[in-house]
Amino acid sequence: MLVSAILGGQLPSGEPLPSCRKMAKTLKVSRNTVVLAYAGLIDDGYLKSRERSGFYVDPEILEGRAFANAAPALSSDHGPDWTALLRTRPSALRHSEKPADWMSYPYPFIYGQVDPALFPIAAWRECSRQALGTKGLAAWTADTLGADDPVLIEQIRTRLLPRRGILANGDQILITLGAQNALSLLAELLVDGDTTVAMEDPGYPDMRNIFLLKTSRLKPIPVDQDGLPVDQRLDNCDLVYVTPSHQHPTTATMPLNRRQALLERAATKNFLIIEDDYEPEANYVGEPTPALKSLDNGGRVIYIGSLSKSLFPGLRMGYLVGPKELIAEAQALRQLMIRHPPTNNQRTTALFLSLGHHDTMVHRLHRAYRERWEVMGRALSTYLPDSTRAPTFGGTSYWVRGPENLNATRLAIAAMNEGVVIEPGGINFAAKKAPQNFLRLGFSSLPLEKIEPGIKLLANLIHQQ
Repeated sequence: MLVSAILGGQLPSGEPLPSCRKMAKTLKVSRNTVVLAYAGLIDDGYLKSRERSGFYVDPEILEGRAFANAAPALSSDHGPDWTALLRTRPSALRHSEKPADWMSYPYPFIYGQVDPALFPIAAWRECSRQALGTKGLAAWTADTLGADDPVLIEQIRTRLLPRRGILANGDQILITLGAQNALSLLAELLVDGDTTVAMEDPGYPDMRNIFLLKTSRLKPIPVDQDGLPVDQRLDNCDLVYVTPSHQHPTTATMPLNRRQALLERAATKNFLIIEDDYEPEANYVGEPTPALKSLDNGGRVIYIGSLSKSLFPGLRMGYLVGPKELIAEAQALRQLMIRHPPTNNQRTTALFLSLGHHDTMVHRLHRAYRERWEVMGRALSTYLPDSTRAPTFGGTSYWVRGPENLNATRLAIAAMNEGVVIEPGGINFAAKKAPQNFLRLGFSSLPLEKIEPGIKLLANLIHQQ
């Protein structure tokens, strides 16, 4: 409070501060607390103590600050009309929403989050300590312009991509601030008003919004039990966006024969494919299907990977794999926007990968998520037998179709009052008048023992509607 008042000019130098006794009385705290606070502000250079006089703002702390001549803040009734000035209004698009304090609820069935109990904090802290050490000082303090950490590039090239059957050179990989940053870069480079883009319906709403900011020629293709159908509806497209490993949001896995058919059609009809490789290692029945990129002999697939699901979403670490010509332009565009992702985060991630911590964590998550997947599947069968679930080999969520009269938005409000957080599924459909009886129920952040009671509570609310 005092620091803000000093830096904001409300406490000019030369004016005495209230005495310790008076300040303690005003704040209703002990005098010792105020004495310690004043002493700390003296040590930090904010205050000076004058013997037998009191405490004053140190004039040196205010040197060079321009608040004295600053214009008063205008109310919202004055100034430019920003509504008229804005050329793009992303906030007007339909967005996914969840409460900011979802972690405080007993039963948060939220997708894409992590269970802190499963994260190896000691290993991450040690990698961070090494990355920020004196030996690596030059690497993480320098502005590398558009360059990425070569150690992280090498770890992605030799450790992560081969698991998906992908071989790439270093100049075919770009580090991004998560998968969404990669998608935005591609939309900026490959899409304009004349570009026709096909994507799954229901599909990833943020990707739909990214495309809609660039073109109105968006073709939503209804998915089936195997994901995106491959037929004549794709023939006049320039670009196809697909999530073949676990379709967003149904979690359907595209089988190998359909992947091959998609690649053949792309070559015949001359369109590009953006592969967003959602949760490739979260298969609990059989082995993971090879990435679409690994089957691509024609250079038509642009691959996007992310560490958000296997590490933590707040890290915002992803990567883009494509021909070097595309990667060079994406790197140049990224440099204009953000230069590069933070170098200390890149090096910490590289160490986490190279020391085997990521491998260990992936195996641990796989075991934990499989158990949660099985428990939730049984709970849904027990308490919501009349609802249908998309067939799935894994993932970290269930796509549930409730009774036809169910309104998932109203259900979400009622559920929150009972401590249950769910995601209505309507936002994933392209049509504004979307079906209202779909839910996506995530379980990655929910402890095992809370899944069944949470589903039971949710089922009771559904039966009441």
